[in-house]
Amino acid sequence: MSNSVNISVETTCENQIREIGYDGTERYQPPPTLSESLAKCAARIDFSKTSLDDLKKEEKTAAAATEEDKDATQFQESLWPWDAVRNKLKDALTEICVLSDVISVAKDKRYLVLDPLLEEADDTKPIVQVYSRKKAISQAAQVLLGGAERLRNAHSEQRSRNVSDFHIELLRLRQNWRLKKVSNAIIGDLSYRTAGSKFGMSGTFEVTKAEEAADDDAPSSSNNSSSSTSGNNGMQLKASSALRVIVPSELQGVAYIKVITQKDQEDLCTAQVNLMGHGPNITAQTGVWQKTLEFAQNVLFCKELFAQLAREAIQLQAPIPHVVIGNQIRATLLPNIQLIISLCHSTTFDSSQPAPINDHDHVLEHSLHQLLREVHYKNSHHPFPHPASAPLGPTKKRMVAGPMAADRETLLDMTKSQTILEQIIAQAQHIFMRKRTQYVLDTLARDVKDPQIVSHWNAMNSPTMSCVKINIVTHGYDAIGRTSLVIHVKERSLKCICRDGRVMRLSYEPQELRDLILCQINSHQISCLISLARCMAWTVLSNSNHLGIGKVEPLGNASSCLLASPNSDRMIAVQIRCDPQIDVKVYIARSPRQDFFPSPLVPEKLWENLGGNFKEVRFDKIEGKSFLNKMEFLMASLTSNSA
Repeated sequence: MSNSVNISVETTCENQIREIGYDGTERYQPPPTLSESLAKCAARIDFSKTSLDDLKKEEKTAAAATEEDKDATQFQESLWPWDAVRNKLKDALTEICVLSDVISVAKDKRYLVLDPLLEEADDTKPIVQVYSRKKAISQAAQVLLGGAERLRNAHSEQRSRNVSDFHIELLRLRQNWRLKKVSNAIIGDLSYRTAGSKFGMSGTFEVTKAEEAADDDAPSSSNNSSSSTSGNNGMQLKASSALRVIVPSELQGVAYIKVITQKDQEDLCTAQVNLMGHGPNITAQTGVWQKTLEFAQNVLFCKELFAQLAREAIQLQAPIPHVVIGNQIRATLLPNIQLIISLCHSTTFDSSQPAPINDHDHVLEHSLHQLLREVHYKNSHHPFPHPASAPLGPTKKRMVAGPMAADRETLLDMTKSQTILEQIIAQAQHIFMRKRTQYVLDTLARDVKDPQIVSHWNAMNSPTMSCVKINIVTHGYDAIGRTSLVIHVKERSLKCICRDGRVMRLSYEPQELRDLILCQINSHQISCLISLARCMAWTVLSNSNHLGIGKVEPLGNASSCLLASPNSDRMIAVQIRCDPQIDVKVYIARSPRQDFFPSPLVPEKLWENLGGNFKEVRFDKIEGKSFLNKMEFLMASLTSNSA
């Protein structure tokens, strides 16, 4: 063939078919990536066909061939394209095997031991080292001897001057008060900020070292304040101290809060609140500065408490507005009864001041301390959110109010909270109501001899509610009957629970309680008389606690009882009134009538058994110590006469 034709043979561009669907759709296999092609080619390498010797032989033959064919091409490609890769991997494997052998030999130390190279030591003479050490020890000895001499001189001077050590005094001061060093000064803090207080007044004081001139001369200004404060407590403290405490002028002196419950210019209850006298007495173990700091912290405490009360008094919306004038707060407890809270602060001690009042209410004083502590605690301790993503602030009860399906009234109760002033007013009202109840019960027990009124006050009470149980008994007739009632003394009212389950609520007026007790005495006498009559075989014809005849009683209702003798020939009528004391009237009637005469209208004689007119008995002339004792003698005498 004269004419040749070039024919190109190429692979198809289509990839291999992976899947043919039912509808005839063909799914091709994607072409391999470069990394997949490289991995496929590397998998074809067979490293077991040739060894290291074969490689060396091939290298030698190749070198000989190059020497013989110098005129040929200097570079000849390998017949296999992955030959260079195989050679590199073989070299790397060889180096790794050598490294492994070296490590095993160095580790086992059976074949080879590796020793470090020793540097050539300098030639030093021993005498030079001895002289240098001797010189260093002599210098350290001189420093120690100099310090000991200074300490000995300072100690001897302190003994001669009888002055305590500054550092020991400072150590004692740090054990009881918060101190910190600011540049070259020592500053202390008297405030309650670490406990949660937000009071703005500064409570810092400065601690300095007392100078020698101040110790030798007359007492300085700080010692004057310390001696004056110690004179307030009647203690003789040592005048010399190595410390000098400088307290701000607004915290100097003596302060206390005076709480008075007043009615028509008459003091009913008084309490003085301060920090003095609380906790262990550590003044004797410390120094003059201890009293100074205690009085300064007391002034800060009283000012913070009064500022809190004054702020609440202005913010509260009371029916009768509270009055804040200067250092005095006036609040109305009950009609004509006021609560007066005063801040007393004096920088000098006056011996002509009146002595403290003996009628001191320790409960009210403790309440003020505790309530202010609760405010500090709430400021520094906030309830944790539940769950953790919830807002910070609401209490745990408010957070579970939704899942627990709380109603509106419960939610409103959760938002209500009482301030310090409101709680103090409530406690003062309760104290006044309790004293008034005690006075009424004691007065009735003193005035009413028959029956006896016994009051049992519960020892476990709350600050705003007390409980008293009243037993009305007659001496010698306790087994016949007794009347019991319980009175709950609250803030502005009384709750009386009788033996039969009746509940009566009284106001703060004492006359209502007095009237209730008198009515209970009235009913007690009638019930005990009925029980006594049944024991003596007398018949109870009728009895009534609300007699509807006679004049109108000013207090309660009159009670009556009608009794008949065993033979029915004697009758006794008893009437008891509260007017305003217990008034007892006894009437007797005899049957048959002695003044009965037949008449045309009443001809039969049997009508004479109806009994005659009732005659009043001079009850006060009958022998007996009590009402029941006299009635027992009267019924006994009438029974014997009829027999």
